Amino acid sequence: MQILLIDDNKEITNMMQKYLTLKGHECIISNDGRNGLALLEKQRFDVVLLDLAMPEFTGVDIVNDLYRTGRINDQKIILFTASSVKDEEIRGLVEKGVYSCIKKPVKLEVLLKAIGG
Repeated sequence: MQILLIDDNKEITNMMQKYLTLKGHECIISNDGRNGLALLEKQRFDVVLLDLAMPEFTGVDIVNDLYRTGRINDQKIILFTASSVKDEEIRGLVEKGVYSCIKKPVKLEVLLKAIGG
């Protein structure tokens, strides 16, 4: 499975990349929201793990851009966040096409189940 992980925390992305690679997945990292969106515009991924709370260009900005351009359903987006996002905001993002939400810290078995492997 090809996974894109968009999160500004390099410690988290490095750890997750190692773990997902050990589980047989290809994991591409973007530590910047704008760069992550550019990758999504160029390529389709099996799963996108998307942090909401990033500086300058957030996960919400990415979802809104994909929704506005009609590309939200091109990807299986799983929000991957520690932020104190309200349930109403998460529901709104799911209504726009986000697949699901996992709160950090995440149990690795929950993550594997969510991505389907």
